[in-house]
Order: sequence, then structure tokens, then C-alpha cells
Amino acid sequence: MDKIPKKIKMIKNRINNIRKSFSSLNIDGYIIPKSDEFFSEYSKPDRLKIISNFSGSAGLAVILRKKNYLFVDGRYTIQAYLESGKNFKIRKYQEIINCKLFKNLKLGIDPKVFTSIQIKKFFLKNNKIKEVKKNLVDKIHKNFSSQEKPFFSISKEIVGESHLKKINKISNYLKKEKSNYLFVSAPENVAWLLNIRGFDNPNSPIPNCRLLINDKKKIYLIADNKKTSKLIKEKKISKKQIIEPKELELFVAKQKKERIIVDNNTCSLHFENLFKKYFLISKKEDPIYYLKSIKTEKEIKNMIDCHILDGAALTKFLYWMKEVNKKEITEFDAQNKLEAFRKLNDKYMFPSFNTIAGSGENGAIVHYRATKKKSKKIKKKDLFLCDSGGQYKYGTTDVTRTICFSKPTRYIKNIFTKVLKGHIAVTTTNLKKNYTGRLIDVRARKYLKQVGLDYEHGTGHGVGFYSNVHEGPQAISKYNNVRMQKGMIISNEPGYYKKGSFGIRIENLIYIKRIKKNIFFENLTLAPIDKDLINKEQLSKEEKNYLFRYHLNVYSKLSEFLNHKEKIWLASFI
Repeated sequence: MDKIPKKIKMIKNRINNIRKSFSSLNIDGYIIPKSDEFFSEYSKPDRLKIISNFSGSAGLAVILRKKNYLFVDGRYTIQAYLESGKNFKIRKYQEIINCKLFKNLKLGIDPKVFTSIQIKKFFLKNNKIKEVKKNLVDKIHKNFSSQEKPFFSISKEIVGESHLKKINKISNYLKKEKSNYLFVSAPENVAWLLNIRGFDNPNSPIPNCRLLINDKKKIYLIADNKKTSKLIKEKKISKKQIIEPKELELFVAKQKKERIIVDNNTCSLHFENLFKKYFLISKKEDPIYYLKSIKTEKEIKNMIDCHILDGAALTKFLYWMKEVNKKEITEFDAQNKLEAFRKLNDKYMFPSFNTIAGSGENGAIVHYRATKKKSKKIKKKDLFLCDSGGQYKYGTTDVTRTICFSKPTRYIKNIFTKVLKGHIAVTTTNLKKNYTGRLIDVRARKYLKQVGLDYEHGTGHGVGFYSNVHEGPQAISKYNNVRMQKGMIISNEPGYYKKGSFGIRIENLIYIKRIKKNIFFENLTLAPIDKDLINKEQLSKEEKNYLFRYHLNVYSKLSEFLNHKEKIWLASFI
């Protein structure tokens, strides 16, 4: 009983220690985002969690002299109340814009973890912003560990295109834009450009670094010298092309007053201010985002192969959960069991994100995370939602399945089936010219909306190759207008969540394939969809045929990796 109050007290003490700096800095409050200096999805250090106990992947805290606010999007409201509601007033992101909760205040920020766009959008209208050089969370919590493992190369044979060819593309782009330099501020874009990876992030092989490239094909990697030894040895880059972050200003100060493109969606205020001193800045989206989103044939082939391995592990897990295990286990036990099945393959590296294993009401928390200390026992009567993925050599997976352990009610089956119909509608979309994620999103929600239901998250996100599990610019959402192109990989994950009761989500990764003039989605994910939750009366003939073909393909691709009993069980889905 003492553990919860101790946690609350610890967070309060940290907040009070932050406030002690307000008077000397002449500020009324301090803003703490989720992002780190590299704007990584899985930030390290996670300063927002340190100061608020909130563990979701997106959020922002505002510490004032007497009040604290935590802003999150619709995915995390329940989670935020549970984790941080004792010390913070929980608000939705939308409330930040034109927010009068902290009007006419001087708010401190770390310029290394904010972009100018973020500041302008959320805070400049009603407040003054003061840049604070030393991060206030770092001042009170210093036990951060840094990963010193060196970056490494992946070959042209793996990705299908050499780094020299990619550099040439960017150099030509700069000439076309009449700019001398591009500052590549997003580490995942540097990874794509140079065909390199690293060990700096917990769920992604992305190396923490930045890069300058000019119109003469010269590149300068901004990174810790300790991490570049392998790249130098491989002669991918020379010592003269390595710039230590602390030496960057010395380097740019020597350059002529040239034109540079920065992407102010990922370029921090700190770097933007630096380049303003020495360059003529043009603010544009980094062209690498779009180039990276279109995978090569080699990348698609590797993604197909890794999904076969992942599908076998997941199918073994689903069979074990539904047919083999007779013990009452926790959510934490279940996610560890799934991890054990994945680890049976030596090409598996680590999870591509923190596994979501939610039973019953926890399934309604969209980004729920079970821990050893906080984990619910999985009851026979509850739905179990498991959203997981892996990083493989070479590929990235992300899949969600919802399963039951007893006969579900007609109400549950009807909702699951409507989610399934939306899922099928996405996959079977006729991708005509200029078809966008916004238009596809409507198809995913159609059947739920017919009975007055919906979900608050997007239907699908872009996925990287042996990279971040979430990437843009493509997405299936209400607001995305990026045209779907051959080679793009995207998730298909409609769902429904009833607070305090259950969550349902069905997620496959799909890629865009072209045969002659036909362009369409093809499934990457291979895993059965729980037939016990389907109301077949609600399915059309075409939808039934789709399920038959899908499960036939799953069986044909996975059967060689399964034992006799697993094969028989999987065959029952056909």
C-alpha cells in the first residue's frame, strides 16, 4: 500500500525542485515535451516520464508555480489519468492552442527539444518564451546512461540502392532548389541516406546523428567520434567528414553566407538559431521523408521474409494462448511468452515498440503497457488485445490481434465483425490515381459509424524498413492527403474501445504493389484472425472469400514452421 504514495511524493519533489529555478531564471513556468534532442519516438532520456510518471509515446507537461498540466491526445487520456492524475491536470492537446490556462506568462523551454513550429503553434500567441540552456529535468535527475556502441553499415544488397546513388539524388535536389546545403536533422533520414544503423534507441536501430550535405555531393556527419569508427574503417566516410556536435558552430562559421534548407518540423530551435547566424535559411520538408517512404524491391522482399518469421512466432503464441495454456497468467506473462517465441529465431533482434497486452478493460487503453508490478490476470471471460512487433535482420513488424477464451456475446461479435469489415475494406481498396489516406480512412470507419461507433486514433501509419515502426509522410487518417505510391508500407488497424470494458483492434501491415496498370494493397502480416469472434452472418460473400484466401495464404507460408497440432489448428481457419 505504501508504493503508490511514495511514487506520488517522488514526482511532487521533482516538480518542486524544477520550480526552485523559476525565480533565478525569471520564468513563470517550464514546458517539458516527450521528445529528446533527436525527436525520437522512444525518447532517451524520457524526461516527461521522469517528471510526470506518464509513459505514453506522446505528451507535453507544463509546470507552473502552483499548478501542473499534462496534455495528451485521445489515445492516452485514460492512461494519463491513471499514471499522472494525482499530480497533473489532464488536458487534450487541442486545448493548448489558444490556451488561456497560462495566459500572459513567461514560459521556459530547452531549445534543443522544441522546434520553432511547435512553439509558434502552441505557446507564442498568449505567452512569452524564454530559452533555458540547461534542461531543468537534467539538473534534478542526472543518472542518464548513454549507449557507446558504434554505428554500422548495411549493404546495397540489403536495401537495393547504394548510399552514393542516394547522395547524388539529394545533391541534384539542392541544385534544383538553388540551395547549397541541406541539414538532415532527423536521424532516421541520415540512416536511410548513408545506409547505416545503430544501437542508440530502445526499439529502433536508428543511430543518433545528424548530417550536412551540399550540392557538390559532400557530406558531413554530425556525431560522436566514438560511434563512427566502423564507418571510417569501411571507408564509407573519412575522419575529416565527422563533426563532433560541440564543434558544429566552428564548422558552420567558416562557411560563406550560403543557402541552407532546414526542415523545421524536425530541426530544433537550437539548430535553427545556429544556422540563422551563418546561413540564409529556407524552411522546407526534408525530401528524404518521401524518398524513404517508397521501398525498393529488395526492401519489400526482406520485409516479406521477416513477416513470415514473425507470423510463425505469433501463430505459435495465439495457439498456445487459446488451446494449450490452462493456467491463469498475467498480461506480463503473456507478452513475455510472445517474446520467447520470437527469440526462437536468430534473426530477431528486439521489439519494435513496447508490447501492448491488455486484458478486459485494459484493452480499452490504446497504448496500455503491462509491467511486472502492474499487470492484470487474464480472465477467461475477457477479451485479450495484443499489439506487438519486432525488429529483424532485416525488417520491421507491427501486428495486433484480439482473441477470446470463452464464447463471446453477440454484442461483442457484432462489434468485432464491424471492425473486421473495415479492416477488409482498407485492404481491398481500389487504389486509383491520387488515392489518399484520408479517403481510405472513411472506408475503415464506415461499418462502425453505421451503428454510431468510432475510434479516436488514425487507421494506419507508415512503417520503416529496419527502422522506425512509425514513419511518414504516408498514413491512413482523416487528415492525410499524401498520394499512395508503389512500394509504400502502411498499417491497417481499425478498432473500437469501450472504456472500462474491452478493446478490439485488428492490425496488419500492407504494402502497395503494382502489376501492369493495377495498383493495390498486399498483406505483409501473416497470422490468423480469431474466427470465434466473427459473426459470419454480417459478412458479404466477397468478405468471406477474402478471409478464406487470407487464411489459405497464412497456412501455405507458415505451415513449415509449425508442429503437427499447430498446423491442424491453423488449417481450421481456412
